[in-house]
Amino acid sequence: MKTYRNLLAVSSLLLTSSLFSMAQAPKIAWELSKGIKAPESAYYHEKSGNIYLSQVGEGGGLGKDGDGLISVLKPDGTVVNPRWFAGLNAPKGLRSTGGVLWVADIDRLVGITIETANTLAIHEIAGAKFLNDVAVTPRGTVLVSDMLASSIYALQANKVSQIASGVELDSPNGLLVNGNTLYIAGWGRDIQDSFDTLTLGRLLAMDLRTRKVKPITAATVGNLDGVELDGKGGFLVTDWIEGAVLHISAKGAVTSVLDLPKGSADIAYIAKKKLLIVPQMLENKVTAFDLSGVLK
Repeated sequence: MKTYRNLLAVSSLLLTSSLFSMAQAPKIAWELSKGIKAPESAYYHEKSGNIYLSQVGEGGGLGKDGDGLISVLKPDGTVVNPRWFAGLNAPKGLRSTGGVLWVADIDRLVGITIETANTLAIHEIAGAKFLNDVAVTPRGTVLVSDMLASSIYALQANKVSQIASGVELDSPNGLLVNGNTLYIAGWGRDIQDSFDTLTLGRLLAMDLRTRKVKPITAATVGNLDGVELDGKGGFLVTDWIEGAVLHISAKGAVTSVLDLPKGSADIAYIAKKKLLIVPQMLENKVTAFDLSGVLK
């Protein structure tokens, strides 16, 4: 396993921890590439047992070309519906509440009924630049990050408002709600035309009651994208630029789990199966890894 780019710079790095054993490398459970074009986000919908997979398509992350779509898979890699919902632009993060799947689509938040795959609502967000991930609070408020504007918006009572903005959000990419805490996978500060950053991002935590933000990782980590709970009190996080999958403990200790090509995007993790689903955006494939030999 190659040395992760920032591990030597992170003072809190632990190469082993009580949760991890690197004696066994993660095993590929399945891989899917047929009909896959720039997959960005995988979301496990527990009620249906399905995985919803957003695909940006040919036009890139900012292309308003209508060729983005969402596919439906089973956790074993079986394709249920390759074009469950089409006609989106560059769909990225996905999350559901109340039978509606919410999708971040560049500068709009699109609601799709899960049962019928019909459009329920489209919320155009004025000033949005690059909507990325979606999270849902216990009360059903839909949150969406804007990486290029370093902002977070909330959809509540059919109205969208900005709830946080500023450099302290580290250009928020991945979002994850657990209780009253919003976890933020920061892309980093001073984003360049190449999407590299002058300062790498951190894993952050926002108290949704006070809106106060604090770092989970004291030092910068990477250009972070997807974030999921590991089922053990820690997090699984991707670094899109490096392609790495990382484990971050509740105390901020960072461990490299997988070294993959550039483009590891918004992951899903099924803790009961210890199954990690990684959209490999630039490889035009989605790969599922069995972490049972890694995550104790």
